Amino acid sequence: MTPSRGTIGIKRGYIIPIGGAEKKRRDPVILEKFHKLSGGKNAIIIVIPTATKVEENGQRYVEIFTDMGAKTVHCLNITNRKDCNREDYLSRLKEATGIFITGGNQLRLSTILGGTPVAKLIRRLNADGVHVAGTSAGAAIMPEHMISGGRAGSTPTPRSVSMSPGLGLTNSVVVDQHFRQRDRLGRILAAIAYSPFLTGIGIDENTSIFINPENVFEVVGHGGVTVVDPSEVQFSNMSESVRNEPISITGVKLHILTDGDSYDLNKHIPHISTPEDEV
Repeated sequence: MTPSRGTIGIKRGYIIPIGGAEKKRRDPVILEKFHKLSGGKNAIIIVIPTATKVEENGQRYVEIFTDMGAKTVHCLNITNRKDCNREDYLSRLKEATGIFITGGNQLRLSTILGGTPVAKLIRRLNADGVHVAGTSAGAAIMPEHMISGGRAGSTPTPRSVSMSPGLGLTNSVVVDQHFRQRDRLGRILAAIAYSPFLTGIGIDENTSIFINPENVFEVVGHGGVTVVDPSEVQFSNMSESVRNEPISITGVKLHILTDGDSYDLNKHIPHISTPEDEV
């Protein structure tokens, strides 16, 4: 699945995976940046809380973005695949300048949204300039390849990770969330061993990346982002390993980036922010 082509002459919208547990009221730098990017006082933000069964979760984000000054904020309470055909929901999505997907269970997201008119419209809107952010499960589902489960630990095994189809807003990365807090290095390494054309992005809590139309991302937030670069992988024995056996993989590059740092996903080049950059 490749990202939607979009309209010629219109830049893609940002793709904004958030590692979960982002600050919502005190120092909400990530949500504020998304709100501002989406138009600030002219923003029309759509909240999609499908990943969770907690009804109040979507309304909480509606209140947050409303308090920030967004022009309009709607919550689409999509709880089953039939809801994805509702004309009122599709009409509201078409007006959006920003779309926010909440956390919860990413398999719930993929099984309810996958292949529906809502999912297809989100892809087209992002290709035509609408910014899409997602936290936790909402972050995991953004790429074509989604990490749907796995095991904690630093050593990759064939069973460290399970993969499922995602939204396909990008096909160059695989994203894992709550990264350092839940010890997920092994499973993102396993994901890279399965698909060594993907760049692995592990995002800590209260941390995000803002991927711009040129496929360069900036880190925003208070934690770290682990980039697993497979562009020079020389060897992997994933195809020979079984079950819980540790796998061998060589040539992997690993970068740890923090707030203000950036990374070019096309060239695989990191840039570390310095005080001179802020002048």
